Amino acid sequence: VQLQASGGGLVQPGGSLRLSCAASGRSFSSYAMGWVRQAPGKGREAVAAISSTLDTTYYADSVKGRFTISRDNAKNTVDLQMNSLKPEDTAVYSCVVFPRPKYNGLDDPFLRGRGTQVTVSS
Repeated sequence: VQLQASGGGLVQPGGSLRLSCAASGRSFSSYAMGWVRQAPGKGREAVAAISSTLDTTYYADSVKGRFTISRDNAKNTVDLQMNSLKPEDTAVYSCVVFPRPKYNGLDDPFLRGRGTQVTVSS
């Protein structure tokens, strides 16, 4: 079972990036999936999550209106579109699977993939 994230990189403030995560080994269509990030010297933060039925999303206040999460259960993928990026968005972003069909804002993920670095700098 593996979560493979891609799409990170270096971008200027105000720019955009799209992160993609492909799950392999089993289907996670019954679970909420999302993205967490960890900046240097800071704790891990849940950035966005989407329910198993795709009808409910969660966003951290710091990214609301700028990030959009989506998933494709048939392809076992989850994406994060990040617009209007700020230097404070710089972090390692990891794809995760949560233990319930809908993320409740508190659950810890039971599976986390290797992260991809996002650096926002001029």
